[in-house]
Amino acid sequence: MNRTSHLNSSLRLTSIILFALALLSSARAQRGMTPADTLRVATVADAQVSPDGERIVYTVTTIEGNESRTHLWLVRRGWRVNEPVRVGEPPAPLLPTGWTGSTPRWSPDGRRIAFLSTREGQTGLYVVNPVANSTPRLVAPVRETNFFITYADEPFAWSPDSRHIAYINASAPDAVAPILMSEKQRPDPLVVDRIQYKSRTSFSDNLRTHVWLTDADEPNPHALTSGQYYEHALAFSPHGDEIAFLSNHEPDPDANNNSDIFTVTTDGRVRQLTNTRGCEYQPAWSPDGKWLAYTATKRDVTTIDSVAEDTHVWIIPTDGSSAARELTAALDRRAQHPHWAADSSAIFFLAGNRGQTFIYRVRLDGGVPVPFFTESDILKHSDEKSPPLRPYQITSFSVSNMSASNSYAGFAFTRSDALHPAEVWQGAALGNVARQVSAHNESLIRPLALSDLEEIRFKSFDDTQIQGWLMKPVGWRDDQHYPLILSIHGGPHGMYGYAFNATFQAYAARGYAVLFINPRGSTGYGQKFSDGTLNEWGGGDYRDLMAGVDEVLRTHSWLDANRLGVTGGSYGGFMTNWIITQTPRFRAAVASASVSNLISFYATSVYQDLIHAEFSGAPWDDYDLLWRWSPMRYVKQVETPTLFIHGEQDNDVHITQAEEMYMALRRRGIETVLVRYPREGHGLREPRHRQDALERTLAWFDKFLK
Repeated sequence: MNRTSHLNSSLRLTSIILFALALLSSARAQRGMTPADTLRVATVADAQVSPDGERIVYTVTTIEGNESRTHLWLVRRGWRVNEPVRVGEPPAPLLPTGWTGSTPRWSPDGRRIAFLSTREGQTGLYVVNPVANSTPRLVAPVRETNFFITYADEPFAWSPDSRHIAYINASAPDAVAPILMSEKQRPDPLVVDRIQYKSRTSFSDNLRTHVWLTDADEPNPHALTSGQYYEHALAFSPHGDEIAFLSNHEPDPDANNNSDIFTVTTDGRVRQLTNTRGCEYQPAWSPDGKWLAYTATKRDVTTIDSVAEDTHVWIIPTDGSSAARELTAALDRRAQHPHWAADSSAIFFLAGNRGQTFIYRVRLDGGVPVPFFTESDILKHSDEKSPPLRPYQITSFSVSNMSASNSYAGFAFTRSDALHPAEVWQGAALGNVARQVSAHNESLIRPLALSDLEEIRFKSFDDTQIQGWLMKPVGWRDDQHYPLILSIHGGPHGMYGYAFNATFQAYAARGYAVLFINPRGSTGYGQKFSDGTLNEWGGGDYRDLMAGVDEVLRTHSWLDANRLGVTGGSYGGFMTNWIITQTPRFRAAVASASVSNLISFYATSVYQDLIHAEFSGAPWDDYDLLWRWSPMRYVKQVETPTLFIHGEQDNDVHITQAEEMYMALRRRGIETVLVRYPREGHGLREPRHRQDALERTLAWFDKFLK
């Protein structure tokens, strides 16, 4: 064989090998996401940029055995994912092997990171030097309460000189004995003398949370506040002399959810800064010390659960010289997590808008809030080699000390889109430039065939425009007909959108089209829309959902109208129960953590004030109203085979809610199964339970829709 023939043969062999590898890769790429794969998704969250903007610490939660474990990771500014030239060092674990941690926060001088960790059963506040690669040092043991503190926010805060840390610690108040959680140690009988005697999965331990202070170098933990109240959400003043916190000082805090902003000096003097009918949340001190920013509601009744009223950003002078001022009313969107620009001239915050979530900026001197890092902005400032961005949601963010509102601003945030789980991004306000710096889920996602979103918009029964999304089955072909699963979000004031949803990908991989909609009651569309479920769960929201099903069946001929399934959890479980009592069009249903009877729900839930806020009063004010909107009232109309999934220790929505529906359907001869998960509360936490529930859900739909 001459040299040319040998070369040609080698090239042919190489081509065959490459072609075979391509076929193998293609075959692998056709595999969709399985229930087991959903447990492999790493949850990347809580991105915290250092004061100088050079480094980012963040959390990564993964499944190890039958437990979720959270680790801290560190990445330097300049590292870029999917680029040939990278500056700095790639992400790496911050803590020694075997350590877990959460809530990492930089010291103001940027030399240390404080975090919470549990070692040998004891939770503590630790400090680590991110450069020295040393063993973390315990600063203070932390006792936690199991009491349901809604929107608890920051559990500790550094002093501006990086010498002290204020933190939340729980203790038993005078004359009140804690309830021990062990069945052998719990009082027998257990005497109940308060409204909020339950936690989310047990009984409230009666511990109260207070503000404590310790020296970070020479620990000397001591309490700054005491009493019968629950304090939380800390922010240290830039002058180092006061700590802001939230507390509810109503005569009976259990009966009226009304958090206000207080401050305490480092020698224990407390003053109240706000005194409103609504609730204040998430206080943040301005760098110049003149203002406190926060989010707040204004209505008389604010539930500790899913709130219809949108929170907006407010500011109040810290010296109490004038009244508070609302900054974001012009946006008409739910604002959260305010962070100050370094020059105190503006506030950055998160807000959802039509399925996306952006960082916005509002100036103290007024004006309409401006979104940062939108798709069009980043594309406009990206080079041609950068992959096109997709609509997305930002789930957490932080701002460096370089964040003067009209110059360079160092941001860190976590961002997710329909085809990518959340990862860490870094950004600069100047030019709205942002780039990805972590890739914890890349190896999981790359070989999978994932289903993309198709946005749908349609007019409901009263001409209200509704937004939703449709996902095709993996391997979709236009010559086949496919079953459809309608999935309904919780809340009712949640918001579906462009974030990655592993469960939906598992549905699509199993051959189902997936429809998810933001009916009235959802956030991200303004206050009037969010109020759309008040006094009528199952009214306009139900009609929006059915209009959405009708719309996709009309416009997508490949959908099989005779093979429809419906599912949802919490409020989505309520709506699943409601739907099967109102129409026989769905061939199978799966209701998770579902409400069925609004009257009995009131007495068994940890948040009775949800009924006060959503239905304008207690049950005895209008039993007929609650019974009118309870699925149990119409249970004789159910024809749909239904699977009920519920945690046995769910005190948000007690398991008796599922039992009422299950027993009624069973007695009526409707095919039904109730699956009870021990040790679980509202939403399954144990990995094997999560996988089992998803596998059972798919098997239930397979049985009736295939």
